[in-house]
Amino acid sequence: MTATILVADDDAAIRTVLNQALTRAGYDVRITSNAATLWRWISAGDGDLVVTDVVMPDENAFDLLPRIKKARPDLPVLVMSAQNTFMTAIKASEKGAYDYLPKPFDLTELIAIIGRALAEPKKKPAKLDDDAQDGMPLVGRSAAMQEIYRVLARLMQTDLTLMITGESGTGKELVARALHDYGKRRNGPFVAINMAAIPRDLIESELFGHEKGAFTGAQNRSTGRFEQAEGGTLFLDEIGDMPMDAQTRLLRVLQQGEYTTVGGRTPIRTDVRIVAATNKDLKVLINQGLFREDLYYRLNVVPLRLPPLRDRAEDIPDLVRHFMQMGEKEGLDTKRFDNEALEVMKAYAWPGNVRELENLIRRLMALYPQDVITREIIDTELRSDVPDSPIDKMGVRSGSLTISQAVEENMRSYFAGFGDNLPPPGLYDRVLTEMEYPLILAALTATRGNQIKAADLLGLNRNTLRKKIRELGVSVYRSSRTS
Repeated sequence: MTATILVADDDAAIRTVLNQALTRAGYDVRITSNAATLWRWISAGDGDLVVTDVVMPDENAFDLLPRIKKARPDLPVLVMSAQNTFMTAIKASEKGAYDYLPKPFDLTELIAIIGRALAEPKKKPAKLDDDAQDGMPLVGRSAAMQEIYRVLARLMQTDLTLMITGESGTGKELVARALHDYGKRRNGPFVAINMAAIPRDLIESELFGHEKGAFTGAQNRSTGRFEQAEGGTLFLDEIGDMPMDAQTRLLRVLQQGEYTTVGGRTPIRTDVRIVAATNKDLKVLINQGLFREDLYYRLNVVPLRLPPLRDRAEDIPDLVRHFMQMGEKEGLDTKRFDNEALEVMKAYAWPGNVRELENLIRRLMALYPQDVITREIIDTELRSDVPDSPIDKMGVRSGSLTISQAVEENMRSYFAGFGDNLPPPGLYDRVLTEMEYPLILAALTATRGNQIKAADLLGLNRNTLRKKIRELGVSVYRSSRTS
């Protein structure tokens, strides 16, 4: 039998588009502009799936969802919203929605989600307290951040291991904390450890603890981070800096759910969720023999790549407001940014990403007596971050090494890491692949995601560029100004 889709949205244009698209897809469609009619249909047992906007004239969909789930727990509900924040995605998930789509949405994606929902209806528990909306752990309404929100919302009620990748300063620990604070383990501890900040010979002890007398200076038994995180989440930052011996121990935990302390013999069962993060390419480290391939696949159950700030420049005004609110709570003076200042900030490359932006806002609030932050102030501050040479819009300093010199310097360091040995075969292809990614990313950034212009800039056929973007997993910058 043909499935019936109930659509509720107060926007007549959206109702028309959805009615036409879903009818063409072979569904029976019933549309309404209000929550009351939608609830009447649902109460009568009508419909196989609901597509609803959050904000309607008579009732908010988040208030309606609990009644729907109580009356018809197996009825999938897809929530749409133009209020594209992290909390909207989480609230939709926790209130029992099958999925959440930010407006504007892709019709092909919507129809695919409807197909999955009708084939395998899912139920999600409602555990989020109402006051949880007061905080906003993640900020941004860009398409890149919307996808992050949707992935996190789907992971909240699972214990799947997550691998977060991205440049330094993109907020990897913030994402890990949000996953913990709004997930099923939020009543347990959140414990973070940065592999790069601990001496390599102490990492095993830090992670797994040690017994008295296990090594010189071990005068007492010490608990490790796994024991401290029991029942909660363990965040392993800069996982690429973990030494091989510690990697072997970690692999055993992931495989068997147990570990032994340094100097101990009795296996200890553990119940923690692992979230790992790195700003390095672990596949390169695997080829170099510096990271275990089996551990990589154990950690990379769900990969999540955080976009650099330059790829979501439209989020900068929201981030500026967020950091100013934080500064005001700490007693810093309130400021206002003029439009030209914001435009300069949106055009800047932000090599330090969100962390660099946060530091800039705090500095402006603390040091400048002016109530209004102008373009001239921003220009001065951004130049002062690189006193030796200015940065252009792609983040390249004039007077820095040429590309050839930079490659030569990196290759010398690469070979030096193998001592008297040689790296694994296939070096030529690996190096070319490593260079292709940043080259294509830089071209797309410079052209604000316009693939036609980027292909022309690179001297490539447009289809060839698209193929390489797909193969390399390049995050494409998109802007409303892109043609």
